Amino acid sequence: MMLKRLFKAAALAASVYAALAPTSHADDYPSKTVTVIVPFAAGGNTDAFGRLVAEQLDKRLGQRFIVENKPGAGGNVGLGDLARAAPDGYTIGMGTVSSNAINQTLFKSLPYDKEKGFAPLSLIAILPNVLVVNSEKLPVNSVEELIELLKKEPGKHTYASSGVGTSIHLAGELLATKAGVKITHVPYKGSSQAIMDVVAGHIDFMFDNIPTAAQQVKAGKLRALAVTSLDKASLLPDVPTMDSVIPGFEATSWHGIFAPAGTPPEILEKLSKEVQAILHEPEMKAKIEGMGATPVGNTSEEFASFIKDETAKWAEVIKAANIPLQ
Repeated sequence: MMLKRLFKAAALAASVYAALAPTSHADDYPSKTVTVIVPFAAGGNTDAFGRLVAEQLDKRLGQRFIVENKPGAGGNVGLGDLARAAPDGYTIGMGTVSSNAINQTLFKSLPYDKEKGFAPLSLIAILPNVLVVNSEKLPVNSVEELIELLKKEPGKHTYASSGVGTSIHLAGELLATKAGVKITHVPYKGSSQAIMDVVAGHIDFMFDNIPTAAQQVKAGKLRALAVTSLDKASLLPDVPTMDSVIPGFEATSWHGIFAPAGTPPEILEKLSKEVQAILHEPEMKAKIEGMGATPVGNTSEEFASFIKDETAKWAEVIKAANIPLQ
């Protein structure tokens, strides 16, 4: 009888402990396929970075991480789907400076909560833009000479972008604001057509992501005047920075990874640490640097702080440039 009571007491204690003991959602995560939403078309930089990270998460965590492209409305379509996904870690997604910092000010309404729609996991990479000119149409060899020409001929010259609200567009607005010049913005539906029209001489100049523009520069079709990162770029090491001419000028394109708000903190921490580890692997760093970007791999808290600063910065540029809300 005594033994039976002891067994009952032990069983009761075990059940109480099990009920009170903390459980981790991350213990068996992931146990099925994870979808990685890329809110832009396949083939672009965001898609490339997303696939690189998804492939490594697949290997490290033993489950499939499948990229699903959902382009539209400057990234808002895909991010809307991400925000509405079940916050269980089985849907995560990519985001950029335009979709996760600029759009918060540029759009009247968004299909997700501007402040609390997402849980940042880690910043993957920062990609410089580069200011390029049609060397035949604009006989300038430096940013200083370009600014002098723009001041001499206000409103006469055009610059292209891959669309309203992109980092490429706002880099031009930042130039106009900081240099006190008047230039005409010509938006395109993508970077490829925009830069080809600069090559053809239909447009005077543009800021473009460095991987695309560097090809045209090295082919002698465009002249690179400056990069928009604070440090020189590996793909164009001889090109100066905009900051060296206009102090504080920085207009980079960045790419990070997010989960829906409300995802269990244990899963967020696990994913963030895995992404950080991936981005600090020598082979991955070499791949990203080979694309002209700087790999980062910071914590969720650091990434959240970075996004806050970027959002405030571009809000000021949008307001100063009087860009109409979309």
